[in-house]
Amino acid sequence: MSSVTLRPYQNEARNAIHTAWDNEQQKTLLVLPTGCGKTVVFAKITEDEVRKGSRVLILAHRGELLEQAADKIHKTTGLMCAKEKAEESCLGSFFRVVVGSVQSLQREKRLNEFPRDYFGTIIVDEAHHVLSDSYLKILNHFDEANVLGVTATPDRGDMRNLGQVFDGIAYEYTLPKAIKEGFLCPIKALTIPLTLDLNGVSIQTGDFKAADIDTALDPYLEQIAEEMQKNCADRKTVVFLPLVKTSQKFCKILNEYGFSAAEVNGESRDRAEVLKDFEEGKYNVLCNSMLLTEGWDCPSVDCVVVLRPTKVRGLYSQMVGRGTRLSPETGKKDLLLLDFLWHSERHELCRPAHLICENVEVAKKMTENLEEAAGCAVDISGAEEKAVSDTLAAREEALAKALAEMRTRKRKLVDPLQFEMSIQAEDLASYVPSFGWEMAPPSEKQVAALEKFGIYPNEIGNAGKAKLLLDRLGKRREEGLTTPKQIRFLEGRGFKHVGTWQFETARKLIDRIAANGWMIPRGIVPGEYREELS
Repeated sequence: MSSVTLRPYQNEARNAIHTAWDNEQQKTLLVLPTGCGKTVVFAKITEDEVRKGSRVLILAHRGELLEQAADKIHKTTGLMCAKEKAEESCLGSFFRVVVGSVQSLQREKRLNEFPRDYFGTIIVDEAHHVLSDSYLKILNHFDEANVLGVTATPDRGDMRNLGQVFDGIAYEYTLPKAIKEGFLCPIKALTIPLTLDLNGVSIQTGDFKAADIDTALDPYLEQIAEEMQKNCADRKTVVFLPLVKTSQKFCKILNEYGFSAAEVNGESRDRAEVLKDFEEGKYNVLCNSMLLTEGWDCPSVDCVVVLRPTKVRGLYSQMVGRGTRLSPETGKKDLLLLDFLWHSERHELCRPAHLICENVEVAKKMTENLEEAAGCAVDISGAEEKAVSDTLAAREEALAKALAEMRTRKRKLVDPLQFEMSIQAEDLASYVPSFGWEMAPPSEKQVAALEKFGIYPNEIGNAGKAKLLLDRLGKRREEGLTTPKQIRFLEGRGFKHVGTWQFETARKLIDRIAANGWMIPRGIVPGEYREELS
């Protein structure tokens, strides 16, 4: 067996998945950004389950994904895989792991050949496809199996839909964290002030209709090639386009502009050869019509151009994810994301901000800031921090009003809004319940725990938010940070962002105020006071 050392977050994910199953969360999700080794994680999960005596089924909707999974499982664990695909059957095989084609296995006659308890564990690769009838038919047949769905960061709409199938998320690792911890490369967004009009584009199955995008895009292809010539002539670039004919046309235009461009599509007979040549540097631009969103890795890609606008965050993340992998051996320092200004008055579409911002308000502000910086490449991590700061500043007035209302009500407990803003917790402020249990009202136990921590529970509308808040309060206690009651007391007297302070700092300041007859000591200006000055 190959000895593979998992990254820290991969180990955390592995343990969290087993914990979820042990806690009777039969169908659970693993959310990892593209390039963070989801296949390695589920390969080790597969090995764990085989050691327990379980048969494991890996489900995918494309042959390439099945081949990759089998190859990675063998390299990572030494386990061989049987196949359930076309004329190949796993029945009677000695191997305990099966890679299965959804299209083949969902056929009723074939499915009925398997006892319902044949597989103890099912892993669904690219789990955002699981809502289709074919996947559901298979999962319903093997209804006693533990299920792991693996997906890149989905948007909230996707997650609410996935909540119809899955019981919860066992583990989630975010793109910002992966970049910060050095497991994915930094992303720089370059907004190009070339406005493409989407107002004539209709919506089909929840996203922009490809044929209409093609019509809207066509007049701008020459200008886009000019912009690419200025900004990414020295980079290894992948371009995503709406239709094959547009991809082929744009490839020809790029070659006329001095690029060495190639095009691949589902009908390309020499696809493997073209991809190999691109990886080896024969071409510096690769055009495709959404073919390369899944199941293709080329770490040396350091520029992505999205000419297929989308409303679906998961799809946008998949496209950009083709360039987020590290490639130090090629000298890659970052990923350049060319962001053209798609104009649409009727529909919100994904932009660079949606890769990194969970909060809609922050994403909107970041997008505005990037547009103001058009023509300059901006690191999206820094851009998000600025957007958060700008958004928090804009909320100060709202917070002041909320505090005024709280004073008139003379509560002893802290309003959750004040707590969230004080600790600058965007994930709490933007939380939306996804799964059934999250949408239920907070339990009596949760309400009692919130009151014990000092939080006014009547403002918490669901069990999911209550759990997230209690987890954060417990972690803050372990880290020695301020309590909700300290935050309420000090911010009620004009101090700012007390939620970022240490518990001991706040305690000493409150003791000084108490010793001064509950008056602010001379020399302290609350609005200007900073923890480091204490």
